Amino acid sequence: MLEILQNFESTVGEAARLSPGVLIGPGAAAVVVGLFVWLGGLGLRKLFVATAGAIIGGILGFVLIGGGLVPTVVSAVVAAVIARIFEKVFIVVLAVTLAVSIGFAVLAGPYIESPQPANAADPSDLSAGSGTGQSNTSMEELKAYAVDVSRNVKQAALRMPVHRWAIVALLALFYLVGGFTLWRLSAAVCFSALGTMLIFAGMILLLLYKGSEPVSRISGRPLFYAGVCAAMVVFGTFEQLLFCRAAKPQTARKGKAGTQKKASQKKRRSWRAT
Repeated sequence: MLEILQNFESTVGEAARLSPGVLIGPGAAAVVVGLFVWLGGLGLRKLFVATAGAIIGGILGFVLIGGGLVPTVVSAVVAAVIARIFEKVFIVVLAVTLAVSIGFAVLAGPYIESPQPANAADPSDLSAGSGTGQSNTSMEELKAYAVDVSRNVKQAALRMPVHRWAIVALLALFYLVGGFTLWRLSAAVCFSALGTMLIFAGMILLLLYKGSEPVSRISGRPLFYAGVCAAMVVFGTFEQLLFCRAAKPQTARKGKAGTQKKASQKKRRSWRAT
Protein backbone atom coordinates (compact mmCIF):
# COMPACT_ATOMS: atom_id res chain seq x y z
CA MET A 1 0.00 0.00 0.00
CA LEU A 2 2.90 2.38 0.61
CA GLU A 3 3.86 2.03 -3.05
CA ILE A 4 0.45 3.40 -4.05
CA LEU A 5 0.85 6.35 -1.70
CA GLN A 6 4.38 6.98 -2.94
CA ASN A 7 3.11 7.03 -6.51
CA PHE A 8 0.44 9.54 -5.49
CA GLU A 9 3.15 11.60 -3.79
CA SER A 10 5.22 11.68 -6.99
CA THR A 11 2.11 12.57 -9.00
CA VAL A 12 1.37 15.51 -6.70
CA GLY A 13 4.99 16.62 -6.71
CA GLU A 14 5.33 16.84 -10.48
CA ALA A 15 5.23 20.59 -11.09
CA ALA A 16 2.53 21.05 -8.45
CA ARG A 17 -0.07 19.67 -10.82
CA LEU A 18 -2.89 19.56 -8.29
CA SER A 19 -4.60 22.77 -7.29
CA PRO A 20 -4.01 23.92 -3.67
CA GLY A 21 -7.69 23.57 -2.79
CA VAL A 22 -7.56 19.83 -3.50
CA LEU A 23 -4.90 19.37 -0.81
CA ILE A 24 -5.37 22.17 1.74
CA GLY A 25 -9.15 21.95 2.25
CA PRO A 26 -9.49 18.17 2.66
CA GLY A 27 -6.21 18.01 4.60
CA ALA A 28 -7.22 20.62 7.18
CA ALA A 29 -10.74 19.17 7.46
CA ALA A 30 -9.35 15.65 7.98
CA VAL A 31 -7.04 16.83 10.76
CA VAL A 32 -9.77 18.76 12.62
CA VAL A 33 -12.39 16.02 12.30
CA GLY A 34 -9.77 13.40 13.15
CA LEU A 35 -8.91 15.14 16.42
CA PHE A 36 -12.57 15.17 17.49
CA VAL A 37 -13.06 11.52 16.49
CA TRP A 38 -9.78 10.44 18.10
CA LEU A 39 -10.43 12.04 21.50
CA GLY A 40 -14.22 12.40 21.67
CA GLY A 41 -15.74 9.92 19.28
CA LEU A 42 -17.45 7.93 22.02
CA GLY A 43 -19.00 11.03 23.56
CA LEU A 44 -20.09 12.51 20.21
CA ARG A 45 -21.05 9.20 18.67
CA LYS A 46 -24.64 10.25 17.91
CA LEU A 47 -23.43 13.11 15.72
CA PHE A 48 -20.70 11.03 14.08
CA VAL A 49 -23.03 8.11 13.41
CA ALA A 50 -25.63 10.33 11.74
CA THR A 51 -22.95 12.11 9.70
CA ALA A 52 -21.25 8.89 8.63
CA GLY A 53 -24.60 7.37 7.72
CA ALA A 54 -25.49 10.41 5.62
CA ILE A 55 -22.15 10.31 3.80
CA ILE A 56 -22.37 6.58 3.10
CA GLY A 57 -26.01 6.84 2.05
CA GLY A 58 -25.30 9.79 -0.21
CA ILE A 59 -22.42 7.99 -1.92
CA LEU A 60 -24.45 4.81 -2.40
CA GLY A 61 -27.42 6.77 -3.69
CA PHE A 62 -25.25 8.69 -6.14
CA VAL A 63 -23.51 5.54 -7.41
CA LEU A 64 -26.43 3.09 -7.47
CA ILE A 65 -29.26 5.38 -8.52
CA GLY A 66 -27.10 7.12 -11.09
CA GLY A 67 -26.62 10.63 -9.81
CA GLY A 68 -29.05 13.46 -9.30
CA LEU A 69 -29.35 15.83 -6.37
CA VAL A 70 -32.74 14.73 -5.06
CA PRO A 71 -32.04 10.95 -4.95
CA THR A 72 -28.66 11.59 -3.34
CA VAL A 73 -30.13 13.83 -0.64
CA VAL A 74 -33.03 11.45 0.04
CA SER A 75 -30.73 8.43 0.35
CA ALA A 76 -28.41 10.42 2.63
CA VAL A 77 -31.27 11.44 4.94
CA VAL A 78 -32.72 7.92 5.05
CA ALA A 79 -29.30 6.40 5.78
CA ALA A 80 -28.66 8.96 8.54
CA VAL A 81 -31.99 8.12 10.22
CA ILE A 82 -31.37 4.37 9.97
CA ALA A 83 -27.83 4.76 11.34
CA ARG A 84 -29.15 6.86 14.23
CA ILE A 85 -31.86 4.32 15.10
CA PHE A 86 -29.51 1.34 14.93
CA GLU A 87 -26.59 3.20 16.47
CA LYS A 88 -24.83 0.31 18.16
CA VAL A 89 -25.20 -2.02 15.20
CA PHE A 90 -23.88 0.69 12.87
CA ILE A 91 -20.80 1.24 15.05
CA VAL A 92 -20.11 -2.51 15.18
CA VAL A 93 -20.39 -2.73 11.39
CA LEU A 94 -18.09 0.29 11.08
CA ALA A 95 -15.54 -1.32 13.41
CA VAL A 96 -15.63 -4.60 11.48
CA THR A 97 -15.28 -2.76 8.17
CA LEU A 98 -12.33 -0.76 9.48
CA ALA A 99 -10.60 -3.87 10.85
CA VAL A 100 -11.14 -5.80 7.60
CA SER A 101 -9.85 -2.88 5.53
CA ILE A 102 -6.68 -2.54 7.60
CA GLY A 103 -6.13 -6.30 7.60
CA PHE A 104 -6.65 -6.52 3.85
CA ALA A 105 -4.27 -3.60 3.23
CA VAL A 106 -1.54 -5.34 5.24
CA LEU A 107 -2.05 -8.85 3.87
CA ALA A 108 -2.67 -7.85 0.26
CA GLY A 109 0.19 -5.38 0.15
CA PRO A 110 2.64 -7.68 -1.69
CA TYR A 111 0.02 -8.38 -4.36
CA ILE A 112 -0.93 -4.78 -5.10
CA GLU A 113 0.79 -3.20 -8.07
CA SER A 114 1.57 0.47 -7.94
CA PRO A 115 -0.71 2.39 -10.30
CA GLN A 116 0.89 4.21 -13.18
CA PRO A 117 1.08 7.98 -12.79
CA ALA A 118 -1.06 10.09 -15.04
CA ASN A 119 0.48 11.78 -18.06
CA ALA A 120 2.47 14.78 -17.00
CA ALA A 121 0.92 18.13 -17.78
CA ASP A 122 2.79 21.27 -18.78
CA PRO A 123 3.08 23.53 -15.70
CA SER A 124 2.80 26.64 -17.92
CA ASP A 125 -0.56 25.45 -19.20
CA LEU A 126 -1.83 25.01 -15.65
CA SER A 127 -0.53 28.36 -14.50
CA ALA A 128 -1.94 30.11 -17.54
CA GLY A 129 -5.37 28.61 -17.10
CA SER A 130 -7.99 29.81 -14.71
CA GLY A 131 -8.35 28.51 -11.16
CA THR A 132 -11.49 26.65 -12.15
CA GLY A 133 -9.70 24.98 -15.04
CA GLN A 134 -6.87 23.89 -12.76
CA SER A 135 -9.33 22.50 -10.21
CA ASN A 136 -11.16 20.57 -12.92
CA THR A 137 -7.86 19.15 -14.17
CA SER A 138 -6.91 18.16 -10.63
CA MET A 139 -10.23 16.41 -10.07
CA GLU A 140 -9.92 14.56 -13.37
CA GLU A 141 -6.44 13.35 -12.41
CA LEU A 142 -7.66 12.23 -8.98
CA LYS A 143 -10.60 10.36 -10.53
CA ALA A 144 -8.31 8.60 -13.01
CA TYR A 145 -5.91 7.72 -10.22
CA ALA A 146 -8.75 6.38 -8.02
CA VAL A 147 -10.03 4.19 -10.87
CA ASP A 148 -6.53 2.80 -11.40
CA VAL A 149 -6.11 2.11 -7.68
CA SER A 150 -9.46 0.32 -7.43
CA ARG A 151 -8.54 -1.83 -10.42
CA ASN A 152 -5.23 -2.83 -8.84
CA VAL A 153 -6.93 -3.58 -5.51
CA LYS A 154 -9.41 -5.90 -7.25
CA GLN A 155 -6.56 -7.70 -9.00
CA ALA A 156 -4.72 -8.06 -5.69
CA ALA A 157 -7.84 -9.54 -4.11
CA LEU A 158 -7.92 -12.19 -6.83
CA ARG A 159 -4.21 -12.97 -6.41
CA MET A 160 -4.25 -13.16 -2.61
CA PRO A 161 -4.03 -16.77 -1.30
CA VAL A 162 -6.90 -18.43 0.51
CA HIS A 163 -5.11 -18.62 3.85
CA ARG A 164 -4.74 -14.83 3.90
CA TRP A 165 -8.44 -14.44 3.22
CA ALA A 166 -9.04 -16.81 6.14
CA ILE A 167 -7.06 -14.45 8.38
CA VAL A 168 -9.20 -11.52 7.22
CA ALA A 169 -12.36 -13.55 7.92
CA LEU A 170 -11.15 -14.44 11.42
CA LEU A 171 -10.36 -10.79 12.05
CA ALA A 172 -13.87 -9.81 11.00
CA LEU A 173 -15.41 -12.51 13.21
CA PHE A 174 -13.30 -11.43 16.18
CA TYR A 175 -14.41 -7.80 15.90
CA LEU A 176 -18.00 -8.81 15.25
CA VAL A 177 -18.21 -10.90 18.42
CA GLY A 178 -16.21 -8.38 20.44
CA GLY A 179 -18.36 -5.54 19.18
CA PHE A 180 -21.55 -7.01 20.63
CA THR A 181 -20.02 -8.36 23.84
CA LEU A 182 -17.71 -5.42 24.68
CA TRP A 183 -19.47 -2.64 22.84
CA ARG A 184 -17.96 0.40 24.60
CA LEU A 185 -14.43 -0.90 24.23
CA SER A 186 -14.95 -1.81 20.58
CA ALA A 187 -16.52 1.58 19.85
CA ALA A 188 -13.67 3.42 21.58
CA VAL A 189 -11.06 1.45 19.61
CA CYS A 190 -12.97 2.06 16.37
CA PHE A 191 -13.23 5.83 16.88
CA SER A 192 -9.64 6.09 18.06
CA ALA A 193 -8.31 4.18 15.04
CA LEU A 194 -10.50 6.12 12.62
CA GLY A 195 -9.43 9.45 14.13
CA THR A 196 -5.77 8.45 13.94
CA MET A 197 -6.13 7.54 10.27
CA LEU A 198 -7.85 10.86 9.52
CA ILE A 199 -5.12 12.82 11.30
CA PHE A 200 -2.35 11.02 9.42
CA ALA A 201 -4.17 11.42 6.09
CA GLY A 202 -4.74 15.12 6.69
CA MET A 203 -1.15 15.73 7.71
CA ILE A 204 0.10 13.89 4.63
CA LEU A 205 -2.04 16.08 2.34
CA LEU A 206 -0.86 19.27 4.04
CA LEU A 207 2.79 18.23 3.89
CA LEU A 208 2.39 17.32 0.23
CA TYR A 209 1.18 20.85 -0.44
CA LYS A 210 4.30 22.23 1.25
CA GLY A 211 6.46 20.14 -1.08
CA SER A 212 7.63 17.65 1.54
CA GLU A 213 7.74 13.92 1.00
CA PRO A 214 5.87 12.48 4.00
CA VAL A 215 5.10 9.11 2.39
CA SER A 216 8.77 8.56 1.54
CA ARG A 217 9.69 9.33 5.15
CA ILE A 218 7.05 6.89 6.42
CA SER A 219 8.23 4.15 4.05
CA GLY A 220 11.78 4.73 5.27
CA ARG A 221 10.79 4.08 8.90
CA PRO A 222 7.60 1.99 8.74
CA LEU A 223 7.98 0.37 12.16
CA PHE A 224 8.45 3.71 13.90
CA TYR A 225 5.34 5.27 12.37
CA ALA A 226 3.35 2.08 12.93
CA GLY A 227 4.31 2.32 16.60
CA VAL A 228 3.21 5.97 16.67
CA CYS A 229 -0.17 5.00 15.19
CA ALA A 230 -0.57 2.16 17.71
CA ALA A 231 0.31 4.47 20.61
CA MET A 232 -2.23 7.06 19.39
CA VAL A 233 -4.93 4.39 19.10
CA VAL A 234 -4.24 3.09 22.63
CA PHE A 235 -4.17 6.59 24.12
CA GLY A 236 -7.37 7.63 22.35
CA THR A 237 -9.14 4.44 23.44
CA PHE A 238 -8.34 4.86 27.14
CA GLU A 239 -9.03 8.60 27.03
CA GLN A 240 -12.51 8.01 25.61
CA LEU A 241 -13.29 5.23 28.06
CA LEU A 242 -12.18 7.46 30.92
CA PHE A 243 -13.80 10.77 30.01
CA CYS A 244 -16.65 9.83 27.66
CA ARG A 245 -18.78 8.03 30.20
CA ALA A 246 -22.22 6.76 29.28
CA ALA A 247 -25.04 8.99 30.49
CA LYS A 248 -27.54 7.39 32.81
CA PRO A 249 -31.05 7.03 31.41
CA GLN A 250 -33.46 9.76 32.44
CA THR A 251 -35.99 7.22 33.74
CA ALA A 252 -33.41 5.70 36.04
CA ARG A 253 -32.61 9.13 37.45
CA LYS A 254 -36.29 9.88 38.03
CA GLY A 255 -36.81 6.51 39.64
CA LYS A 256 -33.88 7.03 41.98
CA ALA A 257 -35.10 10.52 42.90
CA GLY A 258 -38.60 9.19 43.55
CA THR A 259 -37.27 6.45 45.81
CA GLN A 260 -35.24 8.95 47.83
CA LYS A 261 -38.28 11.20 48.14
CA LYS A 262 -40.48 8.37 49.39
CA ALA A 263 -37.82 7.34 51.89
CA SER A 264 -37.61 10.89 53.27
CA GLN A 265 -41.42 11.07 53.56
CA LYS A 266 -41.49 7.80 55.51
CA LYS A 267 -38.86 9.12 57.92
CA ARG A 268 -40.93 12.25 58.53
CA ARG A 269 -44.10 10.24 59.18
CA SER A 270 -42.30 7.90 61.58
CA TRP A 271 -40.86 10.89 63.47
CA ARG A 272 -44.31 12.50 63.78
CA ALA A 273 -45.82 9.22 64.96
CA THR A 274 -43.35 9.05 67.79
